[in-house]
Amino acid sequence: MVMGPTVGHILAGLGAEVIRIEPLGGDRTRRLLGSGAGYFPMYNRGKRSICLDLKSAEGKAVARDLCAQADVMVENFRPGALDRLGLSFEALSVINPRLIYCSEKGFLPGPYEDRTALDEVAQMMGGLAYMTGPPGRPLRAGSSVVDVTGGMFGVIGILAALEERHRTDKGQKVVASLFETTVYLVGQHMAQFAVTGKAAAPMPARISAWAIYDVFETKDEPVFIGVVSDSLWEKFCALFALDDLWADEAIRTNNERVLARERILPQIRALMASMTRAEVVAKLEGTGLPFAPIGRPEDMFDDPQLASGGLEDVTLDSGKQTRLPTIPLEMGGKRPGGSVALPQPGADAHAILQELGYPAQRIDELIGQGAVETA
Repeated sequence: MVMGPTVGHILAGLGAEVIRIEPLGGDRTRRLLGSGAGYFPMYNRGKRSICLDLKSAEGKAVARDLCAQADVMVENFRPGALDRLGLSFEALSVINPRLIYCSEKGFLPGPYEDRTALDEVAQMMGGLAYMTGPPGRPLRAGSSVVDVTGGMFGVIGILAALEERHRTDKGQKVVASLFETTVYLVGQHMAQFAVTGKAAAPMPARISAWAIYDVFETKDEPVFIGVVSDSLWEKFCALFALDDLWADEAIRTNNERVLARERILPQIRALMASMTRAEVVAKLEGTGLPFAPIGRPEDMFDDPQLASGGLEDVTLDSGKQTRLPTIPLEMGGKRPGGSVALPQPGADAHAILQELGYPAQRIDELIGQGAVETA
């Protein structure tokens, strides 16, 4: 629903022609409710669509023909699902030795590899949920962060495999996974344990490396502020007229301030509570001090930082116009992406089959047999 489609969306945003193979009737992700309602439009923009019955011999034959001419094939099924359909890497590499076959899985090879995983399963198993919630209350991160980063690792592997193919003229299988991606994300906490001999506390209960590195309430909306060096401490004290704190030579260095957090923070919290967020931001803007108003996803539609290339125009299934995040890169001085529409289920079937060399009569037969569905 997210991990495999992310791979295709990133590649499409970078200029690849991406064909989304959907089941007959269109992918069910299109019709999810609640937190899943945005999955399809977010991760399937800029793709073409063909609907195939992969349980039929004719539908599988079309899939094989697509893979025979493709540079890359991405799949996100449960382990063994495509093997049983005759669409394994081994089978497809016979007809297209240059094919790069990317499998997005729950686990890399090992004792867990046959388990079914989801983003949330991996977050719980891999320690990310433990680190996100308060002690004893594991909490998944607020987006499909493992699905998306697992998809990103898939793209990285694909690009490396393409580069290797320039030299060998051979494709290969690339596998990315949810669980190992999660462990990579919490690797900093593993390293902390290795360095200190002490287990990392969940983020809400952690001992920060800095005295002021927190969310502060103002008169209206909260703001995050981080004072992460001794020079920034001097600047912070000057900006907010904290002469008494700056005069205290016992807290001039960062580690001394960390040890004195209990007496420093109440004064800072009281100060911020006496100002509006706009007043705090106005003081901090342009100073080099890290700060952040606390944003919500819906606020991003109107964020000025995203006004010039950060969002692209998207036409949804319903015909509604909206704007969604483009690939977060700049290349050659330009942002990738542009105006895109969601593909209607099977909308590109005729054109794709013609490009594969199918005659019109054969296309009509496939549609009549129900192996291929058009919009």
